Amino acid sequence: MPCYDVNIENREGELKNESPVKTISAVMIGNPNVGKSSLFNELTGMNSRIANFPGTTVEQKTGRLPLNGAMVEVLDLPGVYSLRAVTAEEKIACDVIFGKEEGIKKPDVAIIIADASNIERSLFLISQVFEYDLPVIVVLNMVDIAIKKGMNIDRLKLEEELKCPVVITNARTGKGVDDLADRIREIMFKEMLAEFVLDQPKAVCNSCNVCPFQARYSWSEQIASKCVSGTKTAWGQKTEKIDKVLTHPVVGVLTFLAVMLSVFYLIFSIANIPMDLIDALFAWMGSKATHFIPAGRLQSLIVDGVIGGVGGMLVFLPQICILFFFLAMLEDSGYLARAAFVMDRLMRKVGLPGTAFVPLLSAHACAIPAIMATRVIRDPRDRLVTILVAPLMTCSARIPVYAMVTALLFPNSPGKAAIIFTSAYLLGIVSAIGIAFIFKKTILPGESKPLVLELPDYRIPRVKEAYFYVWDRARVFLQQAGSVILAISIVLWVIATFPESEPSPEAQALASEARLLAEDGNLGDAAELEHRANVMIKREALSHSVAGRLGKLIEPVVAPLGFDWQIGIGVITSFAAREVIVSTLAIVYGVGEDSIDENPTGLYEKLRKARRSNGEPVFTMATSMSLLVFYVLAMQCLPTQAVTKRETNSINWAVFQFLYMTVLAYIASLITFNVVTAMGMS
Repeated sequence: MPCYDVNIENREGELKNESPVKTISAVMIGNPNVGKSSLFNELTGMNSRIANFPGTTVEQKTGRLPLNGAMVEVLDLPGVYSLRAVTAEEKIACDVIFGKEEGIKKPDVAIIIADASNIERSLFLISQVFEYDLPVIVVLNMVDIAIKKGMNIDRLKLEEELKCPVVITNARTGKGVDDLADRIREIMFKEMLAEFVLDQPKAVCNSCNVCPFQARYSWSEQIASKCVSGTKTAWGQKTEKIDKVLTHPVVGVLTFLAVMLSVFYLIFSIANIPMDLIDALFAWMGSKATHFIPAGRLQSLIVDGVIGGVGGMLVFLPQICILFFFLAMLEDSGYLARAAFVMDRLMRKVGLPGTAFVPLLSAHACAIPAIMATRVIRDPRDRLVTILVAPLMTCSARIPVYAMVTALLFPNSPGKAAIIFTSAYLLGIVSAIGIAFIFKKTILPGESKPLVLELPDYRIPRVKEAYFYVWDRARVFLQQAGSVILAISIVLWVIATFPESEPSPEAQALASEARLLAEDGNLGDAAELEHRANVMIKREALSHSVAGRLGKLIEPVVAPLGFDWQIGIGVITSFAAREVIVSTLAIVYGVGEDSIDENPTGLYEKLRKARRSNGEPVFTMATSMSLLVFYVLAMQCLPTQAVTKRETNSINWAVFQFLYMTVLAYIASLITFNVVTAMGMS
């Protein structure tokens, strides 16, 4: 992070002892793909946080920038092309600038990020912001690309025409960020900010009745013609040659599949070491807790509930981080936009709108913001179809389940694990496409609109930006694991432990026989009998608990899928959130752990050693594949249901979405279990 103060410690001391901190609020606004978020990261560094705008799932990033005895609160607004409030992002941007957004102060200055290589497009948005009577700083970013295109930008002339400060930056290298901080500082220390709302030109049209935006376009062209010179080189020729391959109807799709397969292969081959270390760390923590905490309910709560539950989730953090890292690199390179273009051809044929690609792509992070993002789809039928199929896309909550199953099946084969992982993703995508096609032919007939999408220039992806993105995603994940997952883990431990029950006569007889053998000096046989007695006691206690009774209640329903009553417990608890099944299995199989070793083992060891009442392994190939398919297709997310109800304004569509996904998941899981069993892979 750049430093704009010579002595931070002295400054803080002065602020505490002499005068209150002067704080102003600044908003960063600009078109998509202009480097706005990169510049935000350069300004605020790690002094930022992520949240959602109140009442929405549109993400906001806020950061703090200290400047010589004062503080700037910087808000990174969503990327928009216009302030004509049509989409949710545009409405939020307008409300923030107007000071109408709940819990957000009206900004004191607007920092507009413009693409130096396409100034005319950015000037359209600049003309709209000028009408809000705010101090404005225009930032020309990506000047290096403009230079490569043969463009020469007269910054002073542009500053004269716009009548506001103009700063040239390169967010990729950090160049010009200090100059931007200086311009912000100049505005901060003026006594009256209103005095520095300059007489910016207003692009207003009162004579044209044809196009309400014609005046803005004309004004943008005039400004650009005065301030930009030079002949554009054949910059796009290389891009066009690459696009002929990557956007080809057949080669493009195959390339996309190859890229995703490679990404998942790298995830498994790279993540093995940190995952094993985390798994071993929590096993060690459980062992130490067992040693220092006396045997009893408190020990079980700490070891099985807290350490086992949270550890069962955190073991997948490396895979999640690596996945988001590669996605950030692909997006920064410009490839993901090409993938959207390629998939649009297929999507329109099956009844999905081209504009649905962005919501469906975001559904790979979470279905909730994806459903909210369907507001950009203007046709009601297209929007409803997208909402109904969005949860079929593989969200990040499913990743721990995929990782758990693939690690159980192929612990030492990253290639096979990557194939299964990719297949799970593809199953979700293919199912969404298939269901959309069925809806198109039945309950929601109609044709979708073609996609209009801007393809950004190819760029070398920035590791630093990917790092910031991964850090933000990991921080959100850890916050969930540290709060929601911890709370759920404790609740699960409680319902898996109580009510307590007396050991059965068979278990008591085994324990008595073990004591007699120990007294006679036959320690080996005594240890074996004692172990069998302990396993029986734990299994009976779990069976009689609240969780056990719930699991057994639904066992007749899930048994055809290869699930036992303990997996049934996971199915029930994961309605709160899909990933909770991992913590649930870690707890229920930890409480009833079948291991002669008194020390708690890692998650995978617990599941591999899990046995049914007849002594057969629980997680066979057939059961594992059935479980994987079930969680690819099942809804298992009540918060998503609430958002569906709100966005469709009908509880009927939310119920329909839950029912069709549950039936689809059950049938597909049933077929998978029987096919794998018939193939002799059970």
